[in-house]
Amino acid sequence: MIINNKQAYHEYFIEQSFVAGLVLSGTEVKSLRAGKASFNDAYCFFHKGELFIKSLHISEYKLGTIYNHLPTQERKLLLTKKELRKLEGKMKEKGYTIVPLKIFFAESGYAKIEIGLGKGKKLHDKRDTIKQRDADRELRRIVK
Repeated sequence: MIINNKQAYHEYFIEQSFVAGLVLSGTEVKSLRAGKASFNDAYCFFHKGELFIKSLHISEYKLGTIYNHLPTQERKLLLTKKELRKLEGKMKEKGYTIVPLKIFFAESGYAKIEIGLGKGKKLHDKRDTIKQRDADRELRRIVK
């Protein structure tokens, strides 16, 4: 099960990506396995040297009881200290942000999230990306 954030590639130039673990409760894992997650307005931020993701909407598990989770709570991301220091240094530079790209389950069964270090695109950059994608599509259609 892979849940992609298609809008991230439209809004940002992704310069580097990292795979991080997610700290989740039981009902959150069950909802993710069912594909019930949304990246609308999700972003990552640092708090006391730790990386968190905010506004990642994981729907409540329909068979959950009183122990069901809150859909948009902050969730901690697990990275190595070296990766955290690198990301925190880049975040201090102007224009960089950490964007969630996709959520997937690893071979071990743990939920992972791929995050990217991105720089925002201007309107003309977005138009150029769309033109390039259309040209590639036309070229593939002609080659077939």
